[in-house]
Amino acid sequence: MLDGHSSLAKPLVLVVEDEAALATMLRYNLEKQGFRVEEASDGQEALTRIAEGPPDLVLLDWMLPVMSGIEVCRQIRRRPNTRDLPVIMVTARTEDQDAVRGLNTGADDYITKPFNMEALLARMRALLRRSAGVTAKGMLQFHDMAMDLSAHRVQRNGRAVHLGPTEYRLLEFLMQHPRRVFSREELLDAVWGPDIHVEPRTVDVHIRRLRKSINGDGELDVVRTVRAAGYALDTEPL
Repeated sequence: MLDGHSSLAKPLVLVVEDEAALATMLRYNLEKQGFRVEEASDGQEALTRIAEGPPDLVLLDWMLPVMSGIEVCRQIRRRPNTRDLPVIMVTARTEDQDAVRGLNTGADDYITKPFNMEALLARMRALLRRSAGVTAKGMLQFHDMAMDLSAHRVQRNGRAVHLGPTEYRLLEFLMQHPRRVFSREELLDAVWGPDIHVEPRTVDVHIRRLRKSINGDGELDVVRTVRAAGYALDTEPL
């Protein structure tokens, strides 16, 4: 049984991969670990399957026929009913700028080929835990923002703020510890988990996405960057 999931509700994973041998290997290993698996061999088929019924998580190959993984991710994020869908980009590209580009497009995480199956499973489970919502009840308040923990919703100045699962967890953590500065490493441990290896610069990408989501026209940027230290949620310059 997977962390946080009962055997009666196995998470559904959409594997978007045009390399048949790799898709078969992923299906075998994921089903062995208790996931349900659907497959798509190109970007357009992936979007069609997602429209028919969104999965719990998408494993999305970067290089696909018909439509690239980058464009598929853009389309997922543009659609209201899938904008929060967890996406892990699977890529043979190892250049840092390519990984950052994938994250900037809207992917929640990425892993490069060839990858260790245990590492992939750990990332998937961590992302599913983050996207499942929190069990705690009540509200978090900071400045003009409110986070409803039971409804898994965020508002700022009365308007709805739409966040991906990673940005939501990041904001939740910062709202739980306002005005305290956290290093990238501390944020990685708190939000991604101590057992997940993620590059510290990944935090920067998600902070940029969080800022873009929560800051409207004329609104104060409450996410402070503290040079050589990290980030804090604060209304005053640090």
